[in-house]
Amino acid sequence: MPWIRVIEEDKAEGKVKEVYEKVKKNRGKLSNIMAIQSLMPEVMESHLQLYMDVMFNKSGISREEKELIAVIVSAINDCPYCVNHHAEALNVYWKDPAKIQQVINDFKTVELPVRTFAILSYAEKLTLYPGSVDEHDIENLQLHGISDEDILNINLIVSYFNFVNRIANGLGVESSDEEVKGYVY
Repeated sequence: MPWIRVIEEDKAEGKVKEVYEKVKKNRGKLSNIMAIQSLMPEVMESHLQLYMDVMFNKSGISREEKELIAVIVSAINDCPYCVNHHAEALNVYWKDPAKIQQVINDFKTVELPVRTFAILSYAEKLTLYPGSVDEHDIENLQLHGISDEDILNINLIVSYFNFVNRIANGLGVESSDEEVKGYVY
């Protein structure tokens, strides 16, 4: 149970109902992380747009890599809600729950492409030690053939999940097996 009041989907009216419908149209269903924001529907709508912009844009960062970043950041932040959701999404690409669990436990123990490891190392450092990220971290990504536009996208994804993990953890947002499934990827 969330720790604040949430407007239930069947009781939504006006702007809340409008945004709930927009969420369902874009994502396939209403997630608890969106519903927790029901008392501020304009914020929920902006949140949805940011999510769509960073996770579904056309870039040199694949959807698989984006979901992997989401899982890693969420695991570092000990956010079960986001880990469960994005592990489910990552499994669409990997179809290997054991490997995903290994990544959740410690991505450094999983055989990954060097480029992917560089991305995840940057995500880890930005999450754990944001004040220590420097130009050398960006240069390392560039050395792996990642464009500045894609570096920006990676940074925004990492930043977004640090933000969302704090919403979920800070307001008691939970997931169930049913709630985690059925989204548009």
